[in-house]
Amino acid sequence: MDFDAFETLVRARRAVRHFKPDPLPEGALERLLDLAHWAPSGYNLQPTHFAVVTDPALKERMLPACMGQKQIVEAPAVVVFLGDRQVYRANFERVIQQEKDAGAINERYEKMLRGIIPLAFDKGPGGVHWLWKSTVLPVMSLFRPIPRLPAVSEEYWLTKQVMLSAMVFMLAASAAGLATVPMEGFDERRVKKALNIPRRFIAPLVAPVGYAADGELKKTRLPIADCVHYNTWNAAAARS
Repeated sequence: MDFDAFETLVRARRAVRHFKPDPLPEGALERLLDLAHWAPSGYNLQPTHFAVVTDPALKERMLPACMGQKQIVEAPAVVVFLGDRQVYRANFERVIQQEKDAGAINERYEKMLRGIIPLAFDKGPGGVHWLWKSTVLPVMSLFRPIPRLPAVSEEYWLTKQVMLSAMVFMLAASAAGLATVPMEGFDERRVKKALNIPRRFIAPLVAPVGYAADGELKKTRLPIADCVHYNTWNAAAARS
């Protein structure tokens, strides 16, 4: 795909309100999920999981938790994008070993990761590490730059990672001639309960996928000049 074709794809993609009952092509959903799995993630820890719902009974169970929005039951598949709070413990050593086997990291970089990632993620027994990270680091930030640590801003960090995968999924669906809708209007606790999702996961997004039944829908955007700030903040653009 060249740049012009990608631009057309991005401009054409939009959320839909209604889906046809037509099933997805065989293997299409698995291919979309695999592409979403290739999205970038912090430290390559890959915290995003996908709860895929195709069972009509389960979609009906999800419907009240999704505020009765019919896309849930109309679409042939619904993907709940999840972020793993325990990704450091679950994936760190596996990722390091996989990258070593692939020749993707050297000893120096591995040493750096082993110094940074535990500091960023480890909460310690009883949250003791979280306590000092959430109290001492804000004070330190008055004197030197300190990034947000996942151990302190866990949901913030996980949501960023999950949304990277979700955007790849939605663009890939558009490329496959399918439609999606990124839904935020749902009760996360009830969705997780309906699907028996463990408490260690957050669920920032629900995305039905299928063939659009809305016909041609227009998509609009405010002027890009209102949103771009070169080199320093453009106060005029921010006020518009």
